[in-house]
Amino acid sequence: MNITAIFVQRPVLATVISLLILTLGLRSIFSLPVRQFPEIQSSKITVVTTYFGASADIIAGFITTPIEQAMSQAQGIDYISSQSTSSVSTVTANLRLNYDSNKALTEISAKVNAVKDQLPEDAQDPKITIAADESFVSMVLTFTSDILETNAISDYLSRVVVPRLQTLEGIQSVEIWGERKFALRAWLDPQKMQGYGLTATDVNQALAANNFISALGTSKGQTVQVSLAAATDLKSLDEFRKLIIKQDGASLVRLEDVANVTLGNETYDFNVTFDGKEGVFIAISTAPDANLLSSIKGVREAFPQIKKDMPSGIVGSIVYDATEYVNSSINEVIKTLIEALIIVTIVIFLFLGNIRSVFIPTIAIPLSLIGAFFIMLLLGYSINLLTLLALVLAIGLSC
Repeated sequence: MNITAIFVQRPVLATVISLLILTLGLRSIFSLPVRQFPEIQSSKITVVTTYFGASADIIAGFITTPIEQAMSQAQGIDYISSQSTSSVSTVTANLRLNYDSNKALTEISAKVNAVKDQLPEDAQDPKITIAADESFVSMVLTFTSDILETNAISDYLSRVVVPRLQTLEGIQSVEIWGERKFALRAWLDPQKMQGYGLTATDVNQALAANNFISALGTSKGQTVQVSLAAATDLKSLDEFRKLIIKQDGASLVRLEDVANVTLGNETYDFNVTFDGKEGVFIAISTAPDANLLSSIKGVREAFPQIKKDMPSGIVGSIVYDATEYVNSSINEVIKTLIEALIIVTIVIFLFLGNIRSVFIPTIAIPLSLIGAFFIMLLLGYSINLLTLLALVLAIGLSC
């Protein structure tokens, strides 16, 4: 007996199964995560080493190359990419699909530690981080100002805005693009340095000796306990300017005598602009198992209050929202479904001329599509641009 004949002879059974498919499908729709792209179980390990003052060639030859050679011996690596810029070396190991990231992190850490003695003495220790290789940004915010400098905007965003965004449900990471951090800049004058018999090493040693904090222990009494610390750190721009670099009898040479001391940016190597205006960006990424639509909706709801609390002069706006593409795809599926139902209904009615024969495909097409969401849930899929495209193709084929 043909399997379809069973449902023709037992309409009650067919109705029950159809209702079961409808119930499971509707339940699965609200359980499936909504994403822009399918989830990829892959990770990357990044090693960042800082060597202040070194050129890109020195960074590449004495830091990037030894670290690359050491990391290439680890297991589970798909490919390695590196970037050598002034003062910074970045080496990224992209792991193979579904490889144990913790195991790879342990092995790479051991390889990097083994070559630390080959690095320049003044280079900082390599910083090793691991992250999911899902760099799909869900939303980008931009902040500009005609009054404040970019370092002031970056300082406010890092202290106030970023912590508020990170607490929202479904948000995995919040990164600042184009961040400019405050830093003391001492622009040395070579002629004045030569006149006082000083070198850049002398200035560096003076800054290090006068910006030092050390814990000395505690002093205990019968009712009082006091923590002791030796602190020579400087806290204001004027204190740095008055810093004594050299003493020759009663003659004192201060930092302001040989340098222009200002409060500037940590780096001037890049600029970020939007519509021709320099600013700072915030990139927001959602968690892999989070619902993209609800997570970004939470950001949109919180953003007006964030703009309201911002200092006068800072203008914030949303320049990219990935949910627009997902919503557009969902609307396209609904539109295609309606068009397919209308076309199928008209074609069947014209060929058969029977209203009853039109009723069956009108129910079967949306029911089968809703039931497909239950299969997607069982297979661990998500609602994304590719699965929505597959539904659109399925609707077109059914015509």
